[in-house]
Amino acid sequence: MLNLVLFGPPGAGKGTQSQNLIAAYGLIHLSTGDILRNEISQGTLLGTEAKKLMDEGLLVPDAVVIGMISNKLDANKEAKGFIFDGFPRTVAQAEALDNLLKSKKASIAAMIALDVDSVELEKRLLLRGKNSGRVDDQNPEIIKKRIVEYTNKTAVLASFYASQNKFYSVNGIGSIDSIFDDLNKIVISLIK
Repeated sequence: MLNLVLFGPPGAGKGTQSQNLIAAYGLIHLSTGDILRNEISQGTLLGTEAKKLMDEGLLVPDAVVIGMISNKLDANKEAKGFIFDGFPRTVAQAEALDNLLKSKKASIAAMIALDVDSVELEKRLLLRGKNSGRVDDQNPEIIKKRIVEYTNKTAVLASFYASQNKFYSVNGIGSIDSIFDDLNKIVISLIK
């Protein structure tokens, strides 16, 4: 089973490259945001608990998110693997994910980070904001804060996976195809 954490700041191209990896390798996209919305809409026990917390303006605890991920893994036992998107974001979450996967006789094969400088990210996000109407992608100050937040909170996560020899960085500037070629080389080396 090929389990990947695709990582990068807002605007790095994770969504685009996730779709390419899914198409090429038959992986399942595991977005914690999508899972959360699905559990809530289905009225599951975890979804009800999450909705109650969110309605109070509180963050959903890691244990609840891990429970939802566990449900998704169990519902897709025949999967060739998963792309984790938006999770983990902290070392505690990465450790919890490792423990969950270990209990299912699986593991993260790699964390692949799309590396894009802040000037390029700001350009991409402003363009995306123009085209999508997303308010958070239209304000340069908010964009800068999001990039700083990403850098400050997630650099330690790269170290966590590097300590396991599972961290890879890919230059996220270039054509979509050339970036995918670089991702593909990593995935092929993992499969061998």
